[in-house]
Amino acid sequence: MKKEEPNLMKYLKIENNKAYYLSIKGEEQEDTWIEIDRISKDDLLILLNKAITSEFEMDEYKEEDLSHKAHQIVYKNIFEKFSELLENKNSFKDESESLYKSAFAKYSDTDQSSDD
Repeated sequence: MKKEEPNLMKYLKIENNKAYYLSIKGEEQEDTWIEIDRISKDDLLILLNKAITSEFEMDEYKEEDLSHKAHQIVYKNIFEKFSELLENKNSFKDESESLYKSAFAKYSDTDQSSDD
C-alpha cells in the first residue's frame, strides 16, 4: 500500500473503471466527486487554481483502468496537461523567486548608494 503525503489533496481519481474530478462547492456545500465527462470550463479553472496554489494529487492515467471511452479521452488530456503544469510548478516558483530576489537586491543597492 502506497503511503500518501499528509498535505496532498486528491482532485482527480479513477475508480470502478470511471474517472472523476472533485467538484469544489465552497464552505456551505460538501465537495462531491463528478464523472470526468461532465467537467465544465469553470471546474477546470478551479482545479487549475488548486494545482497552482495547493498540494495537488491525481491518479495516474492508465487506459486499462478506464473502460469508458469518453472518460479515457478527457482524463488523459487533463492528466497530461496537469502533469506538465505540476512538473513545471516548482521551476516557475523558483524562477519567480529568483527574479524577485534580483530586483530586490538591485533596488536595495540603489537605495544604499543614494544614502551616501
